[in-house]
Amino acid sequence: MSFDRPHIQIVSGSSHPVLAAEIASQLGVELGRVTLSKFSCGERYARVDESIRGDEIYVIQTIGSTPNDDYMELFLMMDALKRASAAKIHVVIPHFGYARQDKKSAPREPISARLMADLMSAVGFDRLITVDLHADQIQGFFNQPVDHLTALPLFVDYFSKKELKDLVVVAPDAGRAKFAKKLGDRLGAQLAIMHKTRPQHNVAEIMNIVGDVKGKTLLLVDDMVDTGGSVTSGIDALRKHGCNDEIYLATTHAVFSGPAVERLSKASFKEVVATDTIPIPESKRFANLIILPIAPLLAEAIQRNHEHKSISSLYE
Repeated sequence: MSFDRPHIQIVSGSSHPVLAAEIASQLGVELGRVTLSKFSCGERYARVDESIRGDEIYVIQTIGSTPNDDYMELFLMMDALKRASAAKIHVVIPHFGYARQDKKSAPREPISARLMADLMSAVGFDRLITVDLHADQIQGFFNQPVDHLTALPLFVDYFSKKELKDLVVVAPDAGRAKFAKKLGDRLGAQLAIMHKTRPQHNVAEIMNIVGDVKGKTLLLVDDMVDTGGSVTSGIDALRKHGCNDEIYLATTHAVFSGPAVERLSKASFKEVVATDTIPIPESKRFANLIILPIAPLLAEAIQRNHEHKSISSLYE
């Protein structure tokens, strides 16, 4: 890929520099030079090390294992770019943190996803590019345009090559049913939905399975896997309903916190397929983990946005 307009720049935060470098390589541009550091007191520092006056900037900063630091660093970078007279600031957040709190589920709770949107808007930016938000309605929290990408075509391409027989795509809850249905339709598979409750944070209890899974090959899909509690308790429930031993798991965001790696390793999934919207260090990798690169999708979206072309046609 290459650009006809020389004034585009890609700059990276510290949360996923490898992904930023891959995106820049796909686009045929060099990463912009920035200095990022942390003071001994814990405060973050950011400085742009070259002139970006009048340039169109894409800031790559996923929200990973240190979400508070990642967001604060992003805000500082955005402010530095704005004060350096960038023409436009496009924020690329492959994994949008705090997205699970998109509404009040109990009295006196915050709506954290809306708060993040308000904080970003207060700093100032022109467009958000993100991947598989936990809830689609988070797009409405922004007054700026939001390009909401999805890893769906990556999963379709990967699993269609396997030609799995008697496949059922399983949504872990009603919130992921729409995504699971789209994936199932493209793979020629049926749909099943698990009904779960959450008695407390990071704890899920599977109450029932809606759909026929007996004797079927299953593909369990979720937007993210955090501690792995939901998907591993789900696999136990699915086996009780008579599915065969071949169960796959696909997730866009491999958060893999706490006991997730141990749980997933012991869960006997045929494969766990994830994208690299969040960096997955060697310590979090296990034998049957397959990582699909997200950089080509993000690079194509950036190029299309820069050239004022349709992004929705990516999925047609």
